[in-house]
Amino acid sequence: MSPLTGLSESEVQTRQAQGLGNKSDTHSGRSYWDIISGNLFTFFNNLLFVIGAALISMGRTNDALTSVALGLFNACISTLQEIRAKRQLDQITLVSHPAVTVVRAAKEQTIEPSQLVQDDLIRIGAGDQVVVDGEMVGAGVLEIDESLLTGESELIKKQAGDALLSGSFCVTGEGYYVAQKVGAASFANQLTATARQFNLIQTPLQKQISFVVRLVMLVVGLMSIIIIVAGLLEGFTALRLVQIAAVLSGQVPYGLFFMIVVAYALGASTIAKQGALVQQTNAIESLSNIDVLCTDKTGTLTANRLLFHDLYLLGQATREEVQPALGDFVHSATVGNQTSEALATGLAGASLPLVDEVPFASARKWSALAFDNGQRRGVYVMGAVEMLKPHLLAAATTADSDLMQQVQQWSDLGLRVLLFAYQPDQITLHNAAGQIELPALVPLALISLSDELRPQVRETIEAFTQLGIELKVISGDNPRTVAALAKQVGFPADVKLVSGPELAQMSPAEFDQAAIDAAIFGRISPEQKERLVDAYLRQGKYVAMMGDGVNDVLSLKKASLGIAMQSGSSAARNVADMVLLNDSFAALKPAFYEGRRIVSGMSTALYLFLARVFTSTLVIIAVTMLGLSFPFDPAQVALTTFTVGMPAFFLTIWAKPQKLSPQLLSSLVRFVCPVAIVTMLFGVGLYVFDYNSAFKALGNTQRALPAQVVTTFESYTGVTVGSEGFGSAAATIAAQGSLSIFISCAAFLLILFLEPPARFFLGWRTEVSADKRPALLAALLFVLFQVIYRVPLLGNYFGILEKPESLFWAIMGLVVVWFFLIRTIWRAHLLERFLDLT
Repeated sequence: MSPLTGLSESEVQTRQAQGLGNKSDTHSGRSYWDIISGNLFTFFNNLLFVIGAALISMGRTNDALTSVALGLFNACISTLQEIRAKRQLDQITLVSHPAVTVVRAAKEQTIEPSQLVQDDLIRIGAGDQVVVDGEMVGAGVLEIDESLLTGESELIKKQAGDALLSGSFCVTGEGYYVAQKVGAASFANQLTATARQFNLIQTPLQKQISFVVRLVMLVVGLMSIIIIVAGLLEGFTALRLVQIAAVLSGQVPYGLFFMIVVAYALGASTIAKQGALVQQTNAIESLSNIDVLCTDKTGTLTANRLLFHDLYLLGQATREEVQPALGDFVHSATVGNQTSEALATGLAGASLPLVDEVPFASARKWSALAFDNGQRRGVYVMGAVEMLKPHLLAAATTADSDLMQQVQQWSDLGLRVLLFAYQPDQITLHNAAGQIELPALVPLALISLSDELRPQVRETIEAFTQLGIELKVISGDNPRTVAALAKQVGFPADVKLVSGPELAQMSPAEFDQAAIDAAIFGRISPEQKERLVDAYLRQGKYVAMMGDGVNDVLSLKKASLGIAMQSGSSAARNVADMVLLNDSFAALKPAFYEGRRIVSGMSTALYLFLARVFTSTLVIIAVTMLGLSFPFDPAQVALTTFTVGMPAFFLTIWAKPQKLSPQLLSSLVRFVCPVAIVTMLFGVGLYVFDYNSAFKALGNTQRALPAQVVTTFESYTGVTVGSEGFGSAAATIAAQGSLSIFISCAAFLLILFLEPPARFFLGWRTEVSADKRPALLAALLFVLFQVIYRVPLLGNYFGILEKPESLFWAIMGLVVVWFFLIRTIWRAHLLERFLDLT
């Protein structure tokens, strides 16, 4: 390969055949199959699928649908949410995907980055991204922005022989470089390699729910073994055993997972309208739990752009003279940078012809122009105060204290300060030997510039501070620059600052203590960012990390919650749990409160689900111990859709933001135990009474039973009418119906206890709820249940056959007694007194 001609086509093909191409994945996150399989084939769903398949094989399609539908629905909602986020992120990646100008066979051509091979000659200019690692060749000089890799906002000069790293950007200059490390071997890919494995971190609420569900599964599993073995010994049919297994598996509160999925999906939809893309379904609820918010500086808190702030006039200069001169200066420069762009945006000016120019360079930290025309004449210079101060006229030193005082004042506010000076009597910037030489300068003004903050960043920082969340700025940039920016966004002036080199010298214990004490960290490497996040996690903190660059990937992955900016690197977006669209912080505060609303709603749902689970479990145990037939049928279990599922769904939607209580599990015990015990006692008494009454009335005949009911008995039990077991089967169905009516109506009253519409319903809660919608919901569900009970087709489907009116109203009277007893237990704190918890 010649440095001027690049590779030939045959050389390119040879390298591709050797596997030396730049294979790059432009898609984000997990594959579609990974998303689908991860949501569909969970442990709980697999258990339901096995039971459903067994029921279908025995012709019980309705029972199978009842058992499996909820798991399928959960999987569909979660899958659609993740796929939607993936497709939107893929679109962002596609739009930001750079094209590359490569020299091959002495001709320039534009190709996709994935078509590059090792040793390709690549042309790069201002605004281009370095897509693979390489080495500069030729006479060009570049100034490179490596902030996405290192966090350092200062530009770095590159020339022949210098290395270029993938993920950086060219800000000024033009040149060529040779691709050396491509594909997985490139710096950016190496840095992110350890962060590519998918790993979903459970939130505190998910952990508590998972603990409760697994505990219930353990109890149900032991019950199932005992009951099914007993059934085998007693000669139960295979169909009946599978039905019992379906009912027992239904005691596991799968509906909780459904409620979580729905709550997360609705939350993601709500926050999407505010400008945040949720990639992990639990990200919003996760945000509401954070104790520590760590954030990068360049590209995260700031847009990596500057804004013109103000002028401070020096000497005898007037604003009418200085402002137009500065405007002409920045509009006339042939080479721009962030500073000149900010001033050109903020100041009007004309592009005038130049007689000499010295472009800005990081080593000089100043730029200069020379004019010689009717509109403007002389040398004008703009740059860092400390670099230009030695070139000022001696007379200007009399105002030195005033100048430095103003520099210090602006610096304390986090502003960047430059000096603007001129010499009207000279029009050259080079001496006879062609070397750069500045004349003695007259200071005109100090220029202040501020970092352009991301939208709503200051308001968000203030809101999180008021919520008691610890804020940490962790950046690869200069510590003083980081501290100055922190002041702009609202950090107090006395916060402690620690640099990366200082951390590197510390012992592990000192490192952890510094992580606690300091709020601002500068010159931090990617590995140190990860260590800081890990230090907070080991201290029991729930940590969110915000970043935009490749250097943030490790810490984004390590944190409990990773938040990336849309304009950041694709690597950061891919590993983040949430992406802020349009780089705006505006969505964070609403997302935080939406997360707390989800927590509040799911906590309420837990009360309903666990009350149902433990009530059913105690009833099953008690009835089995009494030697009676199994108290529930799969169709009756489906009634929980109306008694638990729908109430939990609406209570979650209507919930007010609330922090997760550390006493949630003990609170659940105080709610669930009285409900489960009292409901079990009343329910088992009703079951025994109705079973005995029905058995005596029906015996072994089919008298007074409609043909449709007879068919239902036979299909449910496998017992033929007129056979020896008919009386027991009929009595079981009758008793099961009465039990289901009682438990369902009691469940509707639990809604009123959780959200009391009046003082009459105070017991569990101590204050009347301002939201009357839950009370209306309870009334509507009771009416709906009456319709199901009164319409024979619906009643038969749900296994609650219509009963004599006297028995039905007797059950309603029992529900009223149950209500007053439960209210008394809560109001008098009887459980706490019995357990000596008061």
